[in-house]
Amino acid sequence: MARDQAVTSAVSSEGLEIPLIDFSRLSSADSHIKLTTAQAILSGFQRAGFVYLKNHGIPRATVSATFDESAKFFKRPLQQKTELAWTTPESNRGYVAHGREKVTDLTNVDDIEKLRDAEGPDLKESLEIGRDGEVGHPNMWPDKFDEEGKAFKNQMVDFFSLCMDLHVQFMRAIAIALSIPETWFDSFCDGGDNTLRLLHYPEVAASVFENNKNRVRAGAHTDYGSVTLLFQDSAGGLQVLSPSGTFVDATPIPDTIVVNAGDLLARWSNDTIKSTKHRVIQLPTAPVRKSGSGEDVHPARYSIAYFCNPNFDRLIETIPGTYDEVEGKKHDSVNSGQYLVQRLAATY
Repeated sequence: MARDQAVTSAVSSEGLEIPLIDFSRLSSADSHIKLTTAQAILSGFQRAGFVYLKNHGIPRATVSATFDESAKFFKRPLQQKTELAWTTPESNRGYVAHGREKVTDLTNVDDIEKLRDAEGPDLKESLEIGRDGEVGHPNMWPDKFDEEGKAFKNQMVDFFSLCMDLHVQFMRAIAIALSIPETWFDSFCDGGDNTLRLLHYPEVAASVFENNKNRVRAGAHTDYGSVTLLFQDSAGGLQVLSPSGTFVDATPIPDTIVVNAGDLLARWSNDTIKSTKHRVIQLPTAPVRKSGSGEDVHPARYSIAYFCNPNFDRLIETIPGTYDEVEGKKHDSVNSGQYLVQRLAATY
């Protein structure tokens, strides 16, 4: 495919090529522009497992307001946040305290504990928000505390809905590029069984990283679901594993969303799409400031991840056209919800 002028490079290093794609062109009345845009997205997923999207339809002001509300939430007293604590992988909603989680691809509990001992737990706290109103799995909202909590809830419900709509549109692009009906994925993602994750990486003393060179903000891992929409602040730190085996900076680009494929989409696509390992580090070039005690500290970092999943009641079978008599199906069918709960259970 000839490189379209609306497709440029966001990352090009160590054999890793992540394209920056103008997503608005997917809505073009010109069928060629629409097709080449969809093909660029699929190509990015097949080669790198990642793409950057610009002109994605979620207003800058909305993203900014969501970051502002997120920062306000994490400034709340620990006692309030603890009252909203995450409980089970089946619910996957609520506050996850700093140091509780260790994201990894490992599934053996003993192996995870060894990794936690070597690297330390992830240096972050988060709030997990699911589809609002799901029976038996209520979101853990701070609206019971004050008016600010009510404003927070309204902002997050609206943002969740916008991201859900983008998820549907993005999967239509994948369908177009795979030469299956454009709406083929609609019935798999119209339920909104997704997770909005607000992430706060608190300021950390520079000595923490100096004393343990393996220490990271979030450990190397792949995501579990179909796709992830990642909104970054300007601090940076996201790194993606390159074909050469090195981690490459996925530098923030203003007004873009970083989108990556998850393990379930790779499985669904018969491994024609890559789910690529990534991590969050403290960049050694990041600025430091002096704390009240005179210690060098790295400032806080915020990000917002929207984890997109197939509806939990759907059976995930290999996508038509990704296998044939020569290249058969590589994976058995799996229930979306059961698969994701099993993966989550190993993380906390």
